[in-house]
Amino acid sequence: MPRVKRGIIKQKRRKNVLSKVKGYRFGRSKKEAMAKEAIAHAGAYAFAHRRDKKADRRTLWQVKLNASLRPLGYSYSRFIDTAKKKGFALDRKVLADMAENNPESFSRLVKAL
Repeated sequence: MPRVKRGIIKQKRRKNVLSKVKGYRFGRSKKEAMAKEAIAHAGAYAFAHRRDKKADRRTLWQVKLNASLRPLGYSYSRFIDTAKKKGFALDRKVLADMAENNPESFSRLVKAL
């Protein structure tokens, strides 16, 4: 049986692996074995951080709300507690956006609670 030479396929596979690690530093962008390991770690980090991103956003909204509420004489926790007790429908994302982009309407909303 004739032998199969895999030079072209191996080069294609190597090129695909190294294209995924373009911009990485040191051997991780040049050596195939290190590049494969870097790709595996990058995938794991990306998976975990997609979940972390949600918590980071929520934290950012809380910080923005607290910063906007302090001059009005409220703290974030007191405001959220009052809003929940009164059955307030807007979520933290919308409130934070309103506090940042429409401070006058946000202050009217806070005073209404």
